[in-house]
Amino acid sequence: MKKIILALIIMLAGFTTQAQEKKNKNAKVDVAVKGNCDQCKRRIEKAAYSVKGVKSAQWHEDDQELHLIIDETKCSANNVMEAVAKSGHDTDKVKATDEAYNNLHSCCQYKRE
Repeated sequence: MKKIILALIIMLAGFTTQAQEKKNKNAKVDVAVKGNCDQCKRRIEKAAYSVKGVKSAQWHEDDQELHLIIDETKCSANNVMEAVAKSGHDTDKVKATDEAYNNLHSCCQYKRE
């Protein structure tokens, strides 16, 4: 009887493990982030790196994209977008508050939609 119960527990644990979403430790994510200049670039990348689990963050002014490599076991793209929005820059899914946007230097105040 003990062997049967043990076998059932092991089978159940196996099914539970398979049902969990596999998280990538080197996930590549691109996020649209509004900005204008090198000062914006430094601010956006600094905000991204402030999130634990961000391995690489590069913002490009020409395509307005933040290219990330993140450890999904430690953070999500949404965590990064929230940090960037707190720094005053709108992302495609999370908008900066008016206060954060207004605190940006005048050359960094991009056209908001």
